[in-house]
Amino acid sequence: MTSLRSASQTRKSTPKAFRGLPSTLLLWLLALGFLIPVAWFLLSSFKPGSELFSLPLTLFPENWTVSGYETAWNRFNFAQYFLNTSIVAVVTTVLTVLVSAMTGYAFAKYKAWWLKVFFICILATTMLPTEVIMPSSFAVVRDLGMYNTLAGIIVPSIITATGIFMFRQYFKTIPDELLEAARIDGVSEFGAFWRIMLPLAKPIAVVLAIFSFQWRWNDYIWPLIVLRDPDRYTLQVALRSIVGADNIDWSVLLSASVISLIPMVVLFAVFQRQIMNADVNSGLKD
Repeated sequence: MTSLRSASQTRKSTPKAFRGLPSTLLLWLLALGFLIPVAWFLLSSFKPGSELFSLPLTLFPENWTVSGYETAWNRFNFAQYFLNTSIVAVVTTVLTVLVSAMTGYAFAKYKAWWLKVFFICILATTMLPTEVIMPSSFAVVRDLGMYNTLAGIIVPSIITATGIFMFRQYFKTIPDELLEAARIDGVSEFGAFWRIMLPLAKPIAVVLAIFSFQWRWNDYIWPLIVLRDPDRYTLQVALRSIVGADNIDWSVLLSASVISLIPMVVLFAVFQRQIMNADVNSGLKD
């Protein structure tokens, strides 16, 4: 009893600031472990090619240079790549949010047995890897005449089971009495959705828009399959074209990669609160 009492008194006498010191140090070490590769990647983009593999390796450049950025911007049509990627990301995001909201609203508020079956079929697609359905999707895109067009990237990416599920679950929490009151007042079905339900689902719409923009901006496999004309390349496909068959200009590749990450960094800085509050959706696939 005496030893237990003394141990309890020792814990009470320890300042609160020191009690959390071990866990704080552990978190700082983990953060440092993630920060070092990012810092190495960013700082290496300011190194000349001769310094990248010189021994001993150094974190900071000995001779700072932006020649990699100048070469990447001048050698490759980055303005066109940014425009193509922005069109794909923005248009797909807007259509994804609207279509997912309307579909989720129908699944949540309309009562029909076939809607439940349809919803289960949509959820079942999340169990299939994206690569499994790519051949059939490519055949449809080709037969519709959308091969080698930005529309061929946008159209198959509009429907996402993640967005439909998010909106359906949110709309189910809204009382049906609200819709019934709107219908009694003479509001049409589309008016009830557009003026009542969609504004209420603004938090879900913002979260889905962030994820959709991120998915489309970083998409590589599907644009690589659909696009053939270099003038229609998105950023990720264009970055792959920098890699030569025999050699790789690493300074240019690193600089181009940093340029392609700028919109994602800006997106995170602007919508940091929404992204951090969306941890529950981090395990969902597009």
